[in-house]
Amino acid sequence: MNISSIVVKTKTENTAQVIKTLENSDLCEYHMHDKYGRIIVTIEGQDVGEEIGKLRKIEKTESVISADMVYSYSEDELDKIREDLDNNDKLPNWLNDENAKVEDIKYNGDLKGML
Repeated sequence: MNISSIVVKTKTENTAQVIKTLENSDLCEYHMHDKYGRIIVTIEGQDVGEEIGKLRKIEKTESVISADMVYSYSEDELDKIREDLDNNDKLPNWLNDENAKVEDIKYNGDLKGML
C-alpha cells in the first residue's frame, strides 16, 4: 500500500468549493488548508501507478491550479527492496563488517564497480 501527500493549490475564493469537491470524491482524504488556497490531502494506492492516476484526476478538478506530490511512502515496495537486498549475494562483505573504516572505502561513482 502506498500513501502520499498532495498539496493542492487554488485561488483563495475557490478553496471551500475545491475542498468540498475533494471530500466528496473517492480520490483522497482532506486534512487541512491555509488562507492562501493551499490544501493538504493524502492519497492511497496499491502502487505508484494508481497514485499517479489519482493525482492526475485531482489536477483536473475544477478550480485546481496545481496538485503536487510532496511525500510518498510505500511499505510494500520498501519490503520488496529489503527482501531483494537480503537475497543478494553480490553485496560486498565489508558492508556487514563492523570494523570497516570509512576511509578505506574507495568510491568512484559506481556502486556496481565496488562489488
